[in-house]
Amino acid sequence: MIPLLGPADRFPPVDEALDEPDGLLAAGGGLSVERLVEAYRHGIFPWFSAGDPVLWWSPDPRTVLRPRALHLSRSLAKRLRRRDFRLTLDAAFERVLRECAAPRPGDTGTWLLPEMHRAYLALHRAGFAHSLEVWIGDELAGGVYGVSIGRMFFGESMFSRRTDGSKIALVHLATQLDRWEFPLIDCQMETGHLRSLGAMSMPRRQFVAEVARLVQQPAPTWRLDRAQGADPSRP
Repeated sequence: MIPLLGPADRFPPVDEALDEPDGLLAAGGGLSVERLVEAYRHGIFPWFSAGDPVLWWSPDPRTVLRPRALHLSRSLAKRLRRRDFRLTLDAAFERVLRECAAPRPGDTGTWLLPEMHRAYLALHRAGFAHSLEVWIGDELAGGVYGVSIGRMFFGESMFSRRTDGSKIALVHLATQLDRWEFPLIDCQMETGHLRSLGAMSMPRRQFVAEVARLVQQPAPTWRLDRAQGADPSRP
């Protein structure tokens, strides 16, 4: 049995999360900016379906990616060398949200419900949620977004509208985060795609300890390095 949170209730310790389903910790409590920031600071994230209360998760182990350990396949490295794209940070955050919310091929629904969309847009306006966009010409070809607190980035979702669009976004996000001395990207749950890019499992106890340290560090100014291929039309 998991606790049902009221608006002012604190999260229970993450080691009280269920083993099955893995990591389910609590329900309810709303999706305010304050609630979400508190959740991420403790290694907790929301994920729920339409008609359910807000569900909060902290699985064990946690899937993470070390930016310096990102694996590039030969074909992806070749694609990156073509440099026929440009990059922006936070230039189209809401469009990235909408694209990530669109059903995947073969699916009819989305996990990024309207209330989640509003919550992450509010986090973006508060300076905690960010996106990296990949453009080919005037087309938004791919992107990734997540939550950043201190020197810790919590990846949420990514999308492609052109071949390798999301991979290009993730590679350049990881490169920028490494330059800012972010040692970890939280990937939440393991997938074969993430594993192929170098993601690994980390025990929850270690992950939570790392997060507690990293969120206390000074946050960078979210501006893409020119060496990353930033859009020269943007300041």
